[in-house]
Amino acid sequence: MAARCVVFRRLLMMVFALTSLSAFAADETGQPAPRFRAKTTAGDQYNNASIKGKVVLFEFWTTWCKYCEEEAELVDDIAKEFSGKGLIVLAVDVLEPDQKVKKYLAEHPRSVPIVLTKDTNLAAMYNAQSYPIYVLIDRDGNIAAEQRGAGGERSLRRMLKQAGIEAKEEESNE
Repeated sequence: MAARCVVFRRLLMMVFALTSLSAFAADETGQPAPRFRAKTTAGDQYNNASIKGKVVLFEFWTTWCKYCEEEAELVDDIAKEFSGKGLIVLAVDVLEPDQKVKKYLAEHPRSVPIVLTKDTNLAAMYNAQSYPIYVLIDRDGNIAAEQRGAGGERSLRRMLKQAGIEAKEEESNE
């Protein structure tokens, strides 16, 4: 009986520890962004030093995620709209074979740079397990905002504002 209690206590402690770690990982706003590296399918390289002074939006997605597909055009449009204000968007496909992603992109073209899991350490750092996930890094290299799950245009614009990129004037009247 005593052995069962010890095993149960250890199990409970492990569950508590894992829960605590995942809760901490989900709320990193205001913390310095972890050191990263990423190479796009076009061969462009990004890391903490190369993005200094820019705002970076990481979009974690998969080919099978319907919400990712629905928000892809929105993300592309926002990237285009704010590129002149120092926004870089990197769309990170998570844990899918290169050929599958390339076939998907041939049918669903994107205008933002695409990063494959094998070419980055980002997905592991941000615990990307449900999609889409958005992580915004401010000009100082800190995590300005995170969002897990689709949120639409208003949510993405709110995130950008937290990093110092203002939305269009007509949006501010809402």
